[in-house]
Amino acid sequence: MTEPVRKLAAILAADVVGYSRLMGEDQARTLDALRQLRRELFEPVVEEFRGNVVKRMGDGWIVEFASVSDAVDCAMRFQVGLVGHDIIRLRAGIHIGEVVFEDEDVFGEGVNVAARLEELAEPGELLISDTVHNSLDEKAAGQFGGGDSHELKNIVRPVQVWRWSSTGTQQAIPAETEMLALPDKPSIAVLPFDNMSGDPEQEYFSDGMTEDIITALSRLRWLFVIARNSTFAYKGKAVDIKQVGRELGVRYVLEGSIRKAGSRIRVTAQLIEAESGNHIWAERYDRELADIFDLQDELTEAISAQVDAELAGSERALAYKKPTTDLDTWELYQRGMWHFCKYTKDDFVEARRLLLLASERAPNFANAYAGLTVIGSSEITWGFRQDRARVLEQGLRHAEKAVALDERDGNNQFALGIACLVLGDGERAIPSLEKSVDLNPSSAASHYGLGMALYWFGRAEEALPRLTLAIRLSPHDPRLWLFHAIRSYAHIMLDEFDLAIVDAKAAIQSKRDIFGPHMALAAAYSLSGRHDEARTAYDRAHKLNPELSAADFASLMGTLHPPYLEIILDALHQAGMPEK
Repeated sequence: MTEPVRKLAAILAADVVGYSRLMGEDQARTLDALRQLRRELFEPVVEEFRGNVVKRMGDGWIVEFASVSDAVDCAMRFQVGLVGHDIIRLRAGIHIGEVVFEDEDVFGEGVNVAARLEELAEPGELLISDTVHNSLDEKAAGQFGGGDSHELKNIVRPVQVWRWSSTGTQQAIPAETEMLALPDKPSIAVLPFDNMSGDPEQEYFSDGMTEDIITALSRLRWLFVIARNSTFAYKGKAVDIKQVGRELGVRYVLEGSIRKAGSRIRVTAQLIEAESGNHIWAERYDRELADIFDLQDELTEAISAQVDAELAGSERALAYKKPTTDLDTWELYQRGMWHFCKYTKDDFVEARRLLLLASERAPNFANAYAGLTVIGSSEITWGFRQDRARVLEQGLRHAEKAVALDERDGNNQFALGIACLVLGDGERAIPSLEKSVDLNPSSAASHYGLGMALYWFGRAEEALPRLTLAIRLSPHDPRLWLFHAIRSYAHIMLDEFDLAIVDAKAAIQSKRDIFGPHMALAAAYSLSGRHDEARTAYDRAHKLNPELSAADFASLMGTLHPPYLEIILDALHQAGMPEK
């Protein structure tokens, strides 16, 4: 008999849900799935987080960790990795306590409580004790809910229990997301940098820093970059890098953190090969806050040098003009654009207020004027403003000022293109949006803008590939509904009604509370002869905008290619839209 060894450790208990039932239904299939789980997921993840498997059962494991955070991260990683598995689901529990190792077995409070928590967990859940929860940093602890007191079997004192579910981590990412194929050139997704400052107000700083890195990388013409709004679907989530790579169709993932203290900032970043999970490059930067934009350039250069050996002789990125080093102004802009993406009347009002304040504080901050243009154009398009002529004239003036300040910024060219589109000036709109794409070829917004302009001025067939690329570049974009809705209208003009219906439904699935996608669906159904479904779709649009008539719709779409407008109005009239 060996001498017992006592130690304090974080203990993870995990087991397969419904193991006996699975074995009874198909023993061979279950054992094969379990062996694959151990070999390809569980054991590699435990090794990565420095765990020690101290006991193996037929359907579970007891794992010891020296670090509480390693234990929690390990459990989250394998639970996320099992999301969608057609056979195996795990439940897990973690507790910190004294454990006793004796005769190749393990005993003690740490094991007992962890095992009871695991029994209490639902499939895909991780339960931790209050002791574990109190040992985590604020960000990690914030991922757990509950904290209710539970009486656990054979445990003397009640235990406060905190819950985390792998299902909850996937809410922003549809479970049915298509696994996208890699493009034919190096591709990257930049995940939201973690705010490690402990100050919620610094979320805007972290988010803005992430967006600027994406923008800088997007200007590298040889690099396929996933848009900000899609990668931000993963914000605050425990993610599996391999899964991110599959969902977004990228070869590389950049992740990092930002810690701000006074006038100094520390930024860490690491580049990971998504398929293998191998780290390619990592660095830490300590700087005075005034150096933030220089830091962006350093990060961009360092990453581009590592992306692919075959790109060693590729052209370096263009020198980037930085609009301002006034971080207060920058935060105003970030917050304003956050409101804009909500696409409600009240959010547009707040977005405009914030961007006006940003432009007042920094008169040479070009992107603020570009943002004001896009907000005003959207307000007119969706009928949120009655003073059409004044808003459009002001929007054009803001766009022209933005371009005058920085004509090499794709966002500014995009704003000018959109302003000219709504005004009906195709001779200016299309070239501006083409330039926006040239300046920022991985921008979903730029491709969407050009696609919309081509459709708007009677070139639906040319619009389709642009709109399709916008969807591919940003598959989780909050404006995805808009991309699909415009593509639906383009399909209508080409008599591709089945495709138009698919796109209209996709738009509605992304955003149900705005009338535009429902109108597209009604028009597509009407033109395909499905009149009952057309009326149902129109009735839903009518509930969202009861005052809208054919005359009002024509006013909103006033500069649309006249033959296109006539087709849509005729279809909607057959679906039930009144003339006035």
